[in-house]
Amino acid sequence: MSGRVFQGVIMQMKEATERTLGVVDTDGAVIACTDPSLIGEKWNEAVIRLSSAPDTVVVVDQRTFKPLISWSAYFDYAVFADGDDDIARSLCILASVALNSAKTFYEEKHDKGTFVKNIITDNIMPGDIYIRAKELHFAADVQRAVLLVRQVGHADVSAIDVIQSMFTEKQSDFVLSVNETDIAIVKQLTAGMTMADLTAIAESVENKLRTELFLKCVIGIGTVANHLRELADSYKEAQVAIEVGKVFDTERSVISYDNLGIGRLIYQLPTTLCEIFLSEVFKKNSIESLDQETLFTINKFFENNLNVSETSRKLFVHRNTLVYRLEKIKKLTGLDLREFDHAIVFKVALMVKKYLNSRENRMI
Repeated sequence: MSGRVFQGVIMQMKEATERTLGVVDTDGAVIACTDPSLIGEKWNEAVIRLSSAPDTVVVVDQRTFKPLISWSAYFDYAVFADGDDDIARSLCILASVALNSAKTFYEEKHDKGTFVKNIITDNIMPGDIYIRAKELHFAADVQRAVLLVRQVGHADVSAIDVIQSMFTEKQSDFVLSVNETDIAIVKQLTAGMTMADLTAIAESVENKLRTELFLKCVIGIGTVANHLRELADSYKEAQVAIEVGKVFDTERSVISYDNLGIGRLIYQLPTTLCEIFLSEVFKKNSIESLDQETLFTINKFFENNLNVSETSRKLFVHRNTLVYRLEKIKKLTGLDLREFDHAIVFKVALMVKKYLNSRENRMI
């Protein structure tokens, strides 16, 4: 536990008394004190006395010591005050109340963060989640969602500090480092919060990292978990959102699992099944027979909802020129993109091909 936590409390109490107040750890080292010159000193005699009486107030070298609450049979930390009189004793008792609260808050926060990280990474048995949540006074039946921030290119260790500064509810929202590039945000939902709100939060995180640290990142958003047990699923969905978005939606930096559409289905298909599908769709000629100009025309046609007039206008070509190109595609592939059913098959085929290409690139 950081001595800075104790030092902050001790310094706030400095104005209330002229006596020197401080905290020693289990080795007798002064880790916090109203007199900074004492920090670092070791008082071995105090350790011996406190260890033999971890629940009582003791006096050593005209200083009064009172152990803080500990889960073990031995003291972890003890508060001290100058003097061996009733005033010193009272100061120790009062200071211990404030310091115990700070210690509990710090430990619960640390333990809760570790607990949440163990849940999303499947490092805790499902049956133990409820028991541990009860021990930590952690609400289990509250809606939460996982936002996974993945740094692209170079990673910066400062990213987690920047993100943590954006989430002030330290007991309900958790920002956790998963690995060198990934940071998980476990966000507790407030009443009325929707997926659009989570998307807005993700966009603000992406913008802050880009403007302050010049980092490029992509953020995946999992579905809302209604119970702690479901957080692992939300985390996995956020991972899938990033992976699927990397294949089918490379221009977006925030991708929600709910909005992956057909790309999510294709991503889960075996490659052999994808190859069979392509061979069945393109019986006359393979999809490789289409040049880049033709593929660009096809994509524009899809972007404009199969509208010939609008597509020709966007391509700056005559309507008849576009019709000629569509007829050429029909002869090559046997699919008429002006027919809705054929267009759907062709669109799926393009996505399947894109997925297969991404798998090949990943294996290189």
